[in-house]
Amino acid sequence: MSTTPQPVPSTDEPAPVTGGLSQKGLSAGTVGLIGAVVIGISCIAPAYTLTAALGPTVSEVGFQVPAIILIGFIPMLLVAFGYRELNRTMPDSGTSFTWAARAFGPWVGWMAGWGLIAATILVLSNLAGIAVEFLFLLIDQIAGNPGTIAELAFNPFINVAVCLLFMLGATLISYRDMQTTQKLQYFLVGFQVLVLLIFSITAFVQVAQGNAFDASPIDISWFNPFAVGSVGAIVAGLSLSIFIFWGWDVTLTMNEETKDPEKTPGRAATLTVITIVVLYLLLSIALLSFAGIGTGELGLGNEDIQSNVFFYLSGPVLGPLAFLVSLAVLTSSASSLQSTFVSPARTLLAMGHYGALPDSFAKVSPRFFTPGYATIVASIVASAFYAIMRFVSEDVLWDTITALGMMICFYYGITAFACVWYFRKQWFDSTRMFLFTLLFPLVGGVILAALFVMTLVDSMNPDYGSGSNVGGVGLVFILGVTVIALGIVIMIWQAIKRPAFFRGETLGMDAPASLRRR
Repeated sequence: MSTTPQPVPSTDEPAPVTGGLSQKGLSAGTVGLIGAVVIGISCIAPAYTLTAALGPTVSEVGFQVPAIILIGFIPMLLVAFGYRELNRTMPDSGTSFTWAARAFGPWVGWMAGWGLIAATILVLSNLAGIAVEFLFLLIDQIAGNPGTIAELAFNPFINVAVCLLFMLGATLISYRDMQTTQKLQYFLVGFQVLVLLIFSITAFVQVAQGNAFDASPIDISWFNPFAVGSVGAIVAGLSLSIFIFWGWDVTLTMNEETKDPEKTPGRAATLTVITIVVLYLLLSIALLSFAGIGTGELGLGNEDIQSNVFFYLSGPVLGPLAFLVSLAVLTSSASSLQSTFVSPARTLLAMGHYGALPDSFAKVSPRFFTPGYATIVASIVASAFYAIMRFVSEDVLWDTITALGMMICFYYGITAFACVWYFRKQWFDSTRMFLFTLLFPLVGGVILAALFVMTLVDSMNPDYGSGSNVGGVGLVFILGVTVIALGIVIMIWQAIKRPAFFRGETLGMDAPASLRRR
């Protein structure tokens, strides 16, 4: 008979909501530092993210990809410091929603929560779709029948059916306790990172043995941001960071389920971002050294391979073990699909708990102590969105996902500014407080706000994204603005139905520390 201890809820009943923070019935103390970092890495999905992002980045900046990765790393790290300080004072599963409401009031808090939910639900559908494509690609590689089986993934009926199965599996796992999620992610993330390390090391060996496609010696200029050559390319690098680093904040949404909730989530967020930047640098340097930036058959500048560089280079680098790369990317997207459920479900839980959404969202599974209702709703919305958009227009689907960059800048930026404002009376208490509650989150927030505005302006161009437009205005702009406007409409509707939250009665601003954990 198993002797594994079962998770114990933090309280028998959630504490009454009276304006301060309160527990919600989640399983306290079930996630450690390593578990949180693993889930954070899983949510970022490095194998999938980098294979899609590396090629387009090379076309913009050439050999300076490592420099761009380092530049893009800066705002993410600065914002992570702000998240850490907010979590230290107010560990709450609502994260951006809760913290922005405490700093700026219920209206701004509600929209910050909406930004997180909209972004994660949009990316959930994308991850499921990517998992489907790589599943058929992997089967095609193993069967040795190039193209035939892989093409089945582009049949909309087959694609949607398999996509919904992936979504169902991820939902069932996410509905269960956090221990199940951790155990699964240890395996999936461990395998993904192992394959990426093997791929990188083998690429370096191939270069050393003279077997590389276009061997390029590593040069210090690759790491020099001033060698990028243009401000536009640097801006592109910062925009890239939104996609390749996004997801680390999942470590904060588990704060009511972690051991030492005031410290562990913040440390996990910082460690996750640092681990990812090291992995990205290693992979990008290995690929640049092996393939160069030319437009030849396997050159990273070849537009025909830029959408999936790992797949095209896996054979030349790993030979008969090339299928491991497709399996790693499949594992990456599938594991991220499951772990990404953590953020929207817990944000919806907090919004229901504090009365910003219907009470049903505050329901916690009595068996697993997870936000069961919120998890199911997030899954249904993401599944319906993908299925409808896949049949309506694939261009509209991918443009909607492109628009999520605006949502990420939106809620990350609000959270960074929330840190600055919430701690305004403590900025000069010490050097540490000045750096981590004022300077770092302020700079990170300003960068993200600037990126939000620039993306908004750029996306008005009809050539932006897929090139689709309505009346000469880019579809990405229309979709991004529509998502934000939809949030405002729902918020006003909730304010009419549930005025207590919007009067500050259920989640007050700047509540004293004594109310932090009721």
